[in-house]
Amino acid sequence: MNSNISFLGLITKAGKVVSGDESVLDTIRSGKAKLVLVASDASDNTIKKYTDKCSYYKVDIKVVSTKEELGMLTGTSIRAVVAIVDENMANTLKSKIEKV
Repeated sequence: MNSNISFLGLITKAGKVVSGDESVLDTIRSGKAKLVLVASDASDNTIKKYTDKCSYYKVDIKVVSTKEELGMLTGTSIRAVVAIVDENMANTLKSKIEKV
């Protein structure tokens, strides 16, 4: 597991993560999403859909990890996409990801 993305577990415990396709889309549209993480093994269509939505709504997006790891870090089964809704936590996680 990438220790830089393991910070996502702490963000989840703080209640600042939204997961699931429709929930993440709603969070992006409402302007609450500060960072979206898409699993590297998500389908090309999923990656494109979220890249396009995030570009339109000006939300940072990172392709990271795997669906299994995203699920494990958020305390669920597999997850292809999650959104971080806290700006400070999103910025911290983004800087950790960019260090890799």
